Amino acid sequence: MTENFATSTQTTTESPVRKFRRSREDAMIAGVCAGAAKGLSVDATILRVLLVAATLLGFGAGIVIYLVCWVLVPQE
Repeated sequence: MTENFATSTQTTTESPVRKFRRSREDAMIAGVCAGAAKGLSVDATILRVLLVAATLLGFGAGIVIYLVCWVLVPQE
C-alpha cells in the first residue's frame, strides 16, 4: 500500500537579517551609535545619551564598548 501525501508549499515570511554596520552619513565620531540606531529603528540621539550615561555611571564601560565596536564593526 502506498499512500500519496500532498506536499504543501508553505511560505514563511522571515524578517530580513539586519547587519550591524557603522554609519557614514549620521556619524559624529565613528558612526557606531548611528549604525546601531539604524539597525534598531530608533533615534541615534537616544543611543548617544544612553552611551554617555553608561560611561558616567558604569565607570567608563560605555567608552570601552564604543571603542571595541569602533574597531570590530565594519562601515557601510
